[in-house]
This record gives sequence, structure tokens and C-alpha cells, in this order.
Amino acid sequence: MDKLQAMKTFVRVVEAGSFSAVAHETNTTQSAISKQVAGLERELQAKLLTRTTRSLALTEEGARYFEQVRRLVAEIDEAEGVLRKGEQQLTGWLRVAASVAFGRLKLMPIVQTFLRDHPAVKLDLRLHDGFVDLVEQGIDVAVRIGELSDSGLIARRVGTTHRMLLAHRRYLPSQPAATRRLKTPEDLAQHNCIVYTEIASRNVWTFTAGVGAKEPVGTQRAVRVDGNLQTNSSEVIRASVLSGIGIGYSPTWLFDEELRNGEVVQLLPDWQTASFPIHLVSPQERRDSAKVRAFAECVGAAIAQMHAD
Repeated sequence: MDKLQAMKTFVRVVEAGSFSAVAHETNTTQSAISKQVAGLERELQAKLLTRTTRSLALTEEGARYFEQVRRLVAEIDEAEGVLRKGEQQLTGWLRVAASVAFGRLKLMPIVQTFLRDHPAVKLDLRLHDGFVDLVEQGIDVAVRIGELSDSGLIARRVGTTHRMLLAHRRYLPSQPAATRRLKTPEDLAQHNCIVYTEIASRNVWTFTAGVGAKEPVGTQRAVRVDGNLQTNSSEVIRASVLSGIGIGYSPTWLFDEELRNGEVVQLLPDWQTASFPIHLVSPQERRDSAKVRAFAECVGAAIAQMHAD
């Protein structure tokens, strides 16, 4: 038995949650994957996984072994880079997490560039709008938008995302005549506002008076909004705004194309809205990962170019 390969297979089975998923990844059979893990269990004289027809679960011994061997496998993957034309070639898996909309709209072009520049790397991209435990899920690097809590993760700031008050161009004309013009943030009380629940402020939207506002520059407002839809999905926010059912308070990148072509319009342009940092975060044990560093550089350069454009 190739023990190292069996260890790598075990790690992937736990991370993927099934033998079939790893078999698909490696273009082999579910039976072959199962045999590798069974061989590792015999070698260790310990049961690592409890198998049922529908799920896998780590045993207590398996959980302890997994935490140790996952770090070892990651370090071995880093050490297996080969020299080509005098340069180190990055190889092996890189596991990346991001929110669904940011991953689809902004990260995918960056991923394509990264894979083109590093053809020996395999990238596992996991998109989820909720909180993801990087250590538990075996994630090497994640994109986090917003202020970070003190989680012990290694963080690198790569950019800033700006929020904007916006709606489909058909929304305001469809409203009663008396409410068609927004002049102050308080006027939002008369409108259907679509609330994103994955940020701490939720239905409290903040604004700062700019040069064109009737209030003194720098005046701050925090208004409580309401509407008939709230969601934890930025994709639902996007679809809802585009359908014309209400007003969103969203990152500009979520509607870049629609803002350019006029399908979506900015509301209250004289009032500045909140901005949030964009970080790449990694577990402590991935601090020295060459793949993580290379990916961070690629993402940082791409986001800087977005802002320049």
C-alpha cells in the first residue's frame, strides 16, 4: 500500500464528505477509494470512519488523526513542487472559499488567470454566503468582505468594496407620485427595501452627507428600513433589485454591468454609503504556503486593477 497516497485520499474523503466525490475528482472508482482508506485503517489498526449508506462520520480516533495528517499532507504538497526552467512550479490542491455572488462575478476570472499561470495547481472553489470554518472545512484561503473578528486567522487586505443605494430604473416611476423622489435617507421609510441579513447592521442603513446634500458635509444618518423581503443571499438581492421590486443597499460590484448600461441607477448620490474591506484569510498552518501567497498576489493585483478601471 502507498501509505502517503492513502493518507491524501483519507484527507480528501473527509473534506469532500464522500468516497464518490473523491473518485470523481481523481477519475477512479468509488471502490478504489474505499480500499485505500480501508488499507490505511488496517495499517494503523484503528477505525477512522463510520460508514452508512448515506453518510460518513469520523470516529474519535479518526478526528484526531485527521487534524494531524491534514497539516502533514499540505506540507508535503508544498514540498513536491518541481523545478522547471529554474523556477519552482506550484503543484497540488488549493482550496478557496468565497461568497456566491463575489465568487461568480469577480473571483472566477481571477481563478482562470491563476490556473493559466499555474497549470499544475488544482483549485477547489467553494461558494457559500454563510460563515465557513476554514480549519474544519480544510480551506487554504478564503475571501472575507467586511471587518474581521479576532479569529486567529492570517489576514491580508487586498481591497475595498463600496456599497451603494440602488434600484432598477423602473422602480421609482412605478411608485406613488409623492414618493418618486428620494431627497434624504429618511425618505426610505416610504419604500420597499430589500434587506441582506449576513451583515451585522441588517436593516439599519448608514449614510454620510456629501457635497450636494442639504445637510452639512459629514452629517451622518442611520435609518431603519423595512420591506417584504430579507435574505442571506447576495444573489437574491441582485435578482430582486433587477426585478424592480425594491431598493437595495449593496456592493457596487454586484451590479457593475447594470450600472454602466443604466438598467440600475444610484439613489441619493449626494449621500455617501458604507465601505468594507476585502481580506484574504488563511489558517495559521497555511502561513508559509507558496500556493496561498501566489493566489493572494493574483487576487490583490486583479482587485487593484478593478479599482483603477
